[in-house]
Amino acid sequence: MSAKWLLFLRSFLFAILTHLAAFSTPIHKAPALNGTNVDRLALLAIKSMIKGDPQGLLTSWNQSSTDFCQWQGVTCSPRHQRVTHLNLSNRGLSGLLSPSIGNLSFLREIRFSSNSFSGAIPPEIGRLFRLQKLSLRNNSFTGNIPATLMNCSNLQALNLGSNNLVGKIPDSIGSFSMLSFLALHDNILHGGIPPEIGSLFRLQELWLYHNSFTGNIPATITNCSNLQILQLGNNSLTGKIPDGIGSLSMLSILALSDNILEGGIPPEIGRLFRLQELYLFNNSFRGNIPAAIMNCSNLQVLNLGRNNLVGKIPDGIGSLSMLTLLSLHDNILHGGIPPEICRLYRLQTVSLSNNSFTGNLLSIPPTLHMLDLSFNNFGGKLPSLTNGSALRYLGLSHNYFVGSLHNLVCSNGVNAIESVELGYNQLSGVIPECWEKKLTFFPNESVILKDP
Repeated sequence: MSAKWLLFLRSFLFAILTHLAAFSTPIHKAPALNGTNVDRLALLAIKSMIKGDPQGLLTSWNQSSTDFCQWQGVTCSPRHQRVTHLNLSNRGLSGLLSPSIGNLSFLREIRFSSNSFSGAIPPEIGRLFRLQKLSLRNNSFTGNIPATLMNCSNLQALNLGSNNLVGKIPDSIGSFSMLSFLALHDNILHGGIPPEIGSLFRLQELWLYHNSFTGNIPATITNCSNLQILQLGNNSLTGKIPDGIGSLSMLSILALSDNILEGGIPPEIGRLFRLQELYLFNNSFRGNIPAAIMNCSNLQVLNLGRNNLVGKIPDGIGSLSMLTLLSLHDNILHGGIPPEICRLYRLQTVSLSNNSFTGNLLSIPPTLHMLDLSFNNFGGKLPSLTNGSALRYLGLSHNYFVGSLHNLVCSNGVNAIESVELGYNQLSGVIPECWEKKLTFFPNESVILKDP
């Protein structure tokens, strides 16, 4: 064999060995992050954007600690050791909410309420498909409600109340088919209440008060047959109460006060047999107080003040045996006070001022704490108070009461009263002898006996 051929063979074998060696050399790759590492890094990222921690809650959240399931406010699933609950409520925390919260893919509950978080709600929360409860209430979050939040289709409770959120409620709100609790109150939201809310058939509580919502109350809201609390007060809603309101048979609280609602109070409210609190004050409702409301035998609060209601107090008011507050002030009501009111033994507050009520005031229910009948046309003698009277305030000014102070001032039940207003009446006679003794029972010196 020639030297030339041997040289070629040697070069060929060297090339083959070099090629094989290259393939046999191990290749080192960076290890992939597993789920628990993702959660740990996400928690540390959340901590990094929290600037104020006066209670030291996050001291356990440190880089050297690997068992993040033992960190304060963190709950993990026992099987997978993934974060499922994050509860940092009422801790005085301040700062921003990190977008890394969207990496905690096993989260079912987020509770950050009653802190001082600011900035926008990160849209990355919309990646948490397992999320069931989100409470960011009572913080200082700004910006819009993220539209991506509507991707959390398993959400059962959403509470963003008491923040500084602006913009509108996303129209896709109807995609929350599992939602039973929705609170957006005390923000700066505007626009209309989307009709898509009527698709939330599981909804039990809706809190939208103290915003700047306009337009009508959507008729579709009557589709929410499980609704128990409907709070729409302190907005700029117009139009009428939807005709189908009587179909919300589970309602216990209906609050529509401080709006620009008009028309009559629908008699079908009388079909709400579970209703306990009815707030319609400070609107433009007109017409009579529907007698059908007296069918709501569980009613505890009836507040229809500051409207344009006419007519009389329905005679059936005595059937509201659970009533503790009756407020009809600032209307155009007339007639006398039905005697049945004296049978309402749970009644504590009655406000009928600024109407055209007439008649005599023969007795006052002993359970009353506050009675305001000022600016009416009541007449006759002043009433007397019985032993055990709980009355603290009595407003009788601007009426036509006549005669002596004796009935009232010398009553055995006057001892507990803190404030009495009697100005602008037609009282006469001498100051009774008991006056000096009873005077010690008016510590605030707010007794008005004559015109200023």
